[in-house]
Amino acid sequence: MQMGSEMAKPRLNFLQIWNMCFGFLGIQVGFGLQNANASRIFQTLGAEVDHLAILWIAAPVTGLLVQPIIGHLSDKTWGRLGRRRPYFFYGALVTTAALVFMPLSPVLWLAAGALWIMDASINVTMEPFRAFVGDLLPEEQRTTGFAMQSFFIGIGAVLASVLPWVLTNWFAVSNVATPGEVPDSVRIAFHVGAAALFLSVMWTVFTTREYSPAELEEMDRTAGPDASPGPATPVQQRHEPRYFVHGLVWATAGVAATWLVALAKLQKELFVLTGFIILFGLVQVFAGWMRRRRGASSGLVEIVDDLFNMPDAMRQLAVVQFFSWFGLFAMWIYTTPAVTAFHYGSTDTASEAFNSGADWVGVLFGIYNGVAALAAFLIPVVSRRIGQRGCHALNLCLGGLGLLSFLIIHDPRLLWISMIGVGIAWASILSVPYAILSRALPPRKMGVYMGIFNFFIVIPQLVAATILGLLLQAFFGGQPIFALVLGGASMVVAALCVFGVSDPARARTPG
Repeated sequence: MQMGSEMAKPRLNFLQIWNMCFGFLGIQVGFGLQNANASRIFQTLGAEVDHLAILWIAAPVTGLLVQPIIGHLSDKTWGRLGRRRPYFFYGALVTTAALVFMPLSPVLWLAAGALWIMDASINVTMEPFRAFVGDLLPEEQRTTGFAMQSFFIGIGAVLASVLPWVLTNWFAVSNVATPGEVPDSVRIAFHVGAAALFLSVMWTVFTTREYSPAELEEMDRTAGPDASPGPATPVQQRHEPRYFVHGLVWATAGVAATWLVALAKLQKELFVLTGFIILFGLVQVFAGWMRRRRGASSGLVEIVDDLFNMPDAMRQLAVVQFFSWFGLFAMWIYTTPAVTAFHYGSTDTASEAFNSGADWVGVLFGIYNGVAALAAFLIPVVSRRIGQRGCHALNLCLGGLGLLSFLIIHDPRLLWISMIGVGIAWASILSVPYAILSRALPPRKMGVYMGIFNFFIVIPQLVAATILGLLLQAFFGGQPIFALVLGGASMVVAALCVFGVSDPARARTPG
C-alpha cells in the first residue's frame, strides 16, 4: 500500500483487500461456534427451552454498549498499530480466552458469563472492520471490500458450524456426554476455533497498514466534493433542555412499563426491555448534564448527538435491519431446540437423537454460510441489474421463505433446501445495507456511525431475547418450531420495508 505523496486514495489489489478482510474469517469462526452451540451448551447445563432467549441477552446488550463506544474511540485513535488494528489485536486476545473457557464451564451461570465476555470482545474486534473498508478503499471498491468480508464470514461460519459434526463423523470424537457435561466434539471445536480466530486476526493486524489521520484528511480535502458522499454540514448539537425533557419522558415511560409488567405478573424477561427504555432516557439526561458542564467535548455527548443526527438513509435502513435481525436471532436461538424436537422427536439432551439433531443443525448452519460465501460475489452483479433495493428485497424474501419452510419439511435431510434461501439473505444482510450506508456517511465519523448502526441490529435481538419465550408459551404451546415461523415472517416484512429506503448510490456508478 502506497503511503505518503499520493494524496488520492489508491485502488488496492486483490491480495491487499484479501489481507485486510482475512481477520473476519476467524471472527466468524468464533461467532459461528457461539451461534450454533450456545443453546446446546445451555441446555446441556440445565437450561429450559423457554429460558434460552434470556440467556442469549448478553449478545445484544454488549453489542449495544460496546460498538458505538469502540467506533467513536477508533475514529480518534492513532498509535503504533494504527487506527483500527489495536482493537482487532486486543479484542482477539480476549475472545480467544473466552472460546477456550466456555465449553469447560461446569455450571450454567459460568457459561452465560463466558458468552457475555465472548460477545463483548467479538464486538471490540469486529466493529472497526466495517470502518476499515471505508478508511482504506476508494468509494468504487467498497462494494468489493464488503463482499470480501461477507465471503470470509461465510467461510468462517461454515468451518465453525460443521466442526463438531466433522469431529464426530470423521475423527470418531464422541458427541454424547454424561448429563451436565459438554460433549468432547463441542469442546474441541471451540478450542480449534480459538486458534483459528487468533491466527487470522493477527494476519490482518500484521499484513495491513493504515493511513494516518493527516493522510486521510488530506485525501478527503483533495479528492473533491464527489468523493465524500456524507453530509458536509456539521452535526447539529442538541441543547440540554431537549435532552432533559426527552430523556425524562423515555425514563418515565420505562418505569411505567416496568410497573405494568410487575402488576400483570408477566414473564421477567420483559424487565430487560423496560430497563433498556429507562436506560435510554437516563443516557439522554446524563448527556444533557454533561453538555451543561463541559460543552460538546464529552465523548458520550458526541455519540448521542451523532445518534440524533444520523443520515436519512440510515434511519430508513434501521427499520429494515430491525425485522431482518429479529428473524436471524429467532433462528440462532431456536433452530437447535426446534429441529431436535420437531424433526428428531427428542428433548432429552443426553439422548443420541437429540445430539444427532444438534449436530445436523451445525451442518445446516454450515450450508447457509457456505451459500452466503458464494452469494457474496453475485450480489454486486444482481444489484447492478435490478438495483440495490430490489436485490436486497428479493434476498430477504428468499430467507423468509427458507425459515417458513421448516414447518413444512418434515424430513430433516431435506432442510438443506431451506438453508439456501437463508444463506442468500445472510449474504445480502452482511453487505447491501453497508454498501448503501457507507455512501451516506461523513468519512470522519465512519467508525462511530457504523457502531451506531449496530443499534438497529442489537435492538431487534434484545426484543427477540425478551419476548420470544413469552410468545412461544402464550400462543404456541412452547413449541420452538414456531419461533422459526415468526422469524421467517419477520424477514418478509423486512423485504417490504426495503422499498422505503432512499439509496444514495442510485445516482452513482455501482462499485
